[in-house]
Amino acid sequence: MPIDEEYFQSEEFQELLDGYEASIESGSHPFMDADDLVDIADYYSFHDDMEKAEEVINYALELYPDATLPNVFKARDALSRFDFDGADNYAQNISDKDDPDYHYLLAEILIAQNKIGEADEYLRQYGKEVEPDEFGDFVKDVANLYIDYNINDKAYEWMMRCADDQSDDFKELMARTLFGLGKYKDSERIFNELIDHNPYSKRYWNALSSAQYMNEDYSNAVTSSEYAIAIDPQDPESLLSKANGLFRLGNYEEAAKYFERYDQQGGPDGFSLLHRGVCLLNLNRRDEAIKLFEQALQVSATEDDISCLPQIYQELAFCYSSQKQLAKALDMLDKADELPCDHTELLIIRGHILLENDDLAGAATIFKQAILKSEGDPNILLRIMVSLYDNRYVDACYYMLKKLLHMTEKSKKPFNEGYAYMALFCYDKGYADEFLEYLQKAVTHNPNEARVVLGFLFPPETQVSDYYEYMARKINGA
Repeated sequence: MPIDEEYFQSEEFQELLDGYEASIESGSHPFMDADDLVDIADYYSFHDDMEKAEEVINYALELYPDATLPNVFKARDALSRFDFDGADNYAQNISDKDDPDYHYLLAEILIAQNKIGEADEYLRQYGKEVEPDEFGDFVKDVANLYIDYNINDKAYEWMMRCADDQSDDFKELMARTLFGLGKYKDSERIFNELIDHNPYSKRYWNALSSAQYMNEDYSNAVTSSEYAIAIDPQDPESLLSKANGLFRLGNYEEAAKYFERYDQQGGPDGFSLLHRGVCLLNLNRRDEAIKLFEQALQVSATEDDISCLPQIYQELAFCYSSQKQLAKALDMLDKADELPCDHTELLIIRGHILLENDDLAGAATIFKQAILKSEGDPNILLRIMVSLYDNRYVDACYYMLKKLLHMTEKSKKPFNEGYAYMALFCYDKGYADEFLEYLQKAVTHNPNEARVVLGFLFPPETQVSDYYEYMARKINGA
């Protein structure tokens, strides 16, 4: 179930927390209600202080061994470690078998074991016992449970049973469910409605920013994050949202500053260090970037988080390759290859690095492996052409990509990639008419690719939709 961050910031909770911590500092344990102790444990857990959270919960269980919420907390911790028997034992410790949280826990144990059908049947049967005036809250609790496990289709299915609910908490839950289903525009619309009701909720602004970001509306995502920052200048989520949006917009200097501010408030973590390093690479500050990538490796190892490691190794490989340290670069790719990641992508990077170090034959062999492994995927072919372009094989890129686009345009499978790169190749070769032809296609079929690949040709504030008209006037001397 979701954590109530606003409650943690309330005067009521702060008094509760201060009283607890004052007692602990004096060497005694205060006698407190079980639910209050769980709130304190949730607060520590929310701030990643699991040692203190565990201490509070263990104390709560000493006072109230059969209380619901302390046992639910321990059971959910067991589920996070896939200890299903342990979670069930904590569930059975609960004396009040009529408590809704007891029933939610039993359903959650089934969901955690991927027994979705059994969990849903259990919840439907339990729902028959719920009083009519409590059924709306029951539905929202069930939807929250499914959202916790990213089972958004089930969350939506349950929420449609109360579709006439116009409360803000129902709308927020629906917006988050739609976000999880990939319906970012619908999610954005609802969060805008919620902001109309409460314009000072940083939670709403951050959620709106996330929906806009996922919809590739990076400029508005940055604007929304700025409203959240205005409400709370030290909020890590808001700072990270703005950093991510600026990064996507190619404003690497400002993005690096906000990644650094995030690191000071909520990190550092492997993700933020990695992206700050990429910002510095784009600003030609390679030595500083390498230090950040190496720090990201250390942080990821400390946090036992391997999700960022493949990309960190890749970025280090690029850095070492540009320094003509081929053996060191290939060693980074070997380490990445041992991790769960896109291994075809690694082949392309390996080929690129061999090409960068003048081993054309070796690169050709690796690129061939990538093409075979991907079964001729046009995206992989395009990546190889971009690598060739980066290594100054412009003529080869021009003819190969022209042939690829001709083939994909005749194919029934949609392929909207590559037009911006083709425009770039034509621009470099001085083919003005073809450049404008492919620029128009790029803007029409893939405006985001057009912005990323061709944005450097235009004044910073130029909208992608204006690229063709701007360049046509410039080329034709209008």
